Amino acid sequence: MSGEPTADPVRPELAEVLRRQAGLRDDARAEATAKRHAAGRRTVRENLADLVDDGTWLEYGGLAVAAQRSRRPLADLAEATPADGVVVGVGRVAGRRVGAVAYDYTVLAGTQGVTGHRKTDRLLDVAAREGLPVVVFAEGGGGRPSDTDHPTVAGLELTTFASLARLKSLRIGIAAGWCFAGNAALLGMCDVTVGVAGASIGMGGPAMVEAAGLGVVAPQDVGPLDVHLASGAVDLPAADDAEAVRLTRTLLGLADGEPTGQRHADQRLLRDVLPESRRRAYDVRAVLRLLFDLDSVLELRERHGRSLVTALARLGGRPVGVIANNPLHRAGAIDATAAGKATRFLRLCERMDLPVVSLCDTPGIMVGPDAERTGLVRAVGDLFAAGASLRTPLVTVVLRKAYGLGAMAMAGGSFHGTRLTLAWPTGEVGAMGLEGAVRLAHRRELAAIADDAARERRHDELVALAYQRGRALSAAASFELDDVIDPAQTRDRLLAALF
Repeated sequence: MSGEPTADPVRPELAEVLRRQAGLRDDARAEATAKRHAAGRRTVRENLADLVDDGTWLEYGGLAVAAQRSRRPLADLAEATPADGVVVGVGRVAGRRVGAVAYDYTVLAGTQGVTGHRKTDRLLDVAAREGLPVVVFAEGGGGRPSDTDHPTVAGLELTTFASLARLKSLRIGIAAGWCFAGNAALLGMCDVTVGVAGASIGMGGPAMVEAAGLGVVAPQDVGPLDVHLASGAVDLPAADDAEAVRLTRTLLGLADGEPTGQRHADQRLLRDVLPESRRRAYDVRAVLRLLFDLDSVLELRERHGRSLVTALARLGGRPVGVIANNPLHRAGAIDATAAGKATRFLRLCERMDLPVVSLCDTPGIMVGPDAERTGLVRAVGDLFAAGASLRTPLVTVVLRKAYGLGAMAMAGGSFHGTRLTLAWPTGEVGAMGLEGAVRLAHRRELAAIADDAARERRHDELVALAYQRGRALSAAASFELDDVIDPAQTRDRLLAALF
């Protein structure tokens, strides 16, 4: 017998395939990779490797090139336009299959080519059939007019945008660098968006802005990240690519619904988390940190609609959605922006199949001529519709103020429309704010008191009487509330109601 067998020589056709596949790797594109790293950024393949579990990535169309073969040799296109500038495929994240579309800015500025659209459509079709969540890395410059190998004029028959919009599973978008036109449109269709520091996002890039006669604008000034965090177009900021991927993995874990560890704070601390004075503001996030599992609260759209907090969290290891009035901003009153924020969040919870915990402390809906100029009526109507049609369970806990339509909106439209409506002993319930109700109902009586000090004393007496009538125990006695509980029992009651 001879010694160790030698490997068969590689046949030419296989060698060609191996060369083309090797050309897709970052080490084969050393100059582009080095430039990316010098800018403090990662390549798309590094981001995907960080996102998916080792050894699980299945790529679609890696050998595709730009649709320009009528004017450039295939070998040139294979080198200059690997994967046609978009890497698509399916991998596993913590064991669950997830689809991904990652535009590669190092290839033709991440523009969307004809072949790339076909690749993305292929991936979205797989995701739709299998119910896979999809992650979109949306860095790039939008449509690519330089593709020539197709008999179309404008490409308006492309189906990628409609396919992503129709997807019923969770869509997560990541914007980094320049994200313009078609790439921004894909980002805007995602249920949750993450923006990396330094990103600029716009429905048209600098060239389109100039063509529209709006002047010359630098790419970084088209739509800076701060603008979109304030507008609500971006849900979560990330310091860099690595943090964006980490946040995405966290979001996918919450969407998966699998329970994790369930450490939590001493619930007795909830008894003293609110100020003793009913007029003093506080940060409702302190309640969230105590009530839900430790280090599990992930707030979305923090800088947008600031009178309302929306967050994903875990309760007993299980994922939930949370809406909570924020007394630090407009006393927790619901304005048009906050109503829109809550509406979108309730629809996200429904898409993710998450139960919702609502923490109510609101003086009601914002009122006045200025508020009405913002489209408040329609925004509040949309919020009521979203709450009333919610197909996942909702539990409302009245922490302090629960007045009028605002309180009803925080309970999905009705205190008896929830799975359970609870209140802390500090709860107050009324058709409108106590002070306003007293001024309205006792206007003549108070106006008849000439002495300012005496009028103020009578006003305070009337408010105290109104508070006694509207305190949570009184509302529970008339069965407007299901129960009034020790704040330390809140967590246990929520677990019993929701799971």
